[in-house]
Amino acid sequence: MKRSLVYIVLIIFCFILQATVFRSFSFAGIVPNLLIIVTASLGFMRGARTGLAVGFLCGLLMDIFFGDVIGFHALLYMYIGFINGLLTGFFFPERIKQPLFMITLSNIFYGMLSYLILFMMRGRFNFNFYLINVILPEVVYTVLAALILYPLILWLDGLLDGRNNKAVTTVNDL
Repeated sequence: MKRSLVYIVLIIFCFILQATVFRSFSFAGIVPNLLIIVTASLGFMRGARTGLAVGFLCGLLMDIFFGDVIGFHALLYMYIGFINGLLTGFFFPERIKQPLFMITLSNIFYGMLSYLILFMMRGRFNFNFYLINVILPEVVYTVLAALILYPLILWLDGLLDGRNNKAVTTVNDL
């Protein structure tokens, strides 16, 4: 119960940061996707069930506040959380490369499916423009944000487990 409440607060906090603070730090309208970081990280750390639940909550927030249709982002984020959760056996807390790689792949997956469903099906076929101007800058910006946010999520998870987790992973550990 305590873990669930902490995760809900974390999701809401990251959503508020993404929707307000990072909007003022956007580059060409591109904002880091903090909710992808939370979904991929918690799915990778805690398993498929947690990834599904966190993904659903993150996606539902995106649908309610920014989506045209309720359920689109919830479904995408659920897939991202579930797929990352299936790979929890490869999770080693002392390594940051694996989660950063999964966050990168998750963000590319999110961008590709968003393009396919939201743009291509409406007759907008300029994929190269979308890839260069939206997907890749968002991936880079999200990975840079993950370098700061992921160690905090790892530390918080270690705190909830009651272990003395030194999750202060730095860029030098890459």
